[in-house]
Amino acid sequence: MSFIELATNISVITIGLSILIIFFRLLVGPSIEDRIVALDLLSANAIAFIAVYAIQNKTTTFLDVGVILAILAFLGTVAFAFYLERGTRR
Repeated sequence: MSFIELATNISVITIGLSILIIFFRLLVGPSIEDRIVALDLLSANAIAFIAVYAIQNKTTTFLDVGVILAILAFLGTVAFAFYLERGTRR
C-alpha cells in the first residue's frame, strides 16, 4: 500500500466522521444560525470528499462537480444570510 492510498483512506474515514458530527449539529443546533453554519460546513466536507474520491480514482471528472457544489453552497449561504438580515430589521 502506497502513501497516497493510505492517506486517502484515512481522509475518507476522517471526513466521514466529521460529516456525522456535522449532521448532529444540524439536527440539534440551538439556533438557525448554527444550522446554517452546519449546512455550509457540510457542503465543504462534501467538496473535500469529492476531491479525495477523485484522487483515489485518479480522475479529474469529479472535480467539476466539486466546483459546482462550491458555487451553489456559496450562493446558498449568501441567500440565508440575506434572509436572516432581512428578518432582523423588522
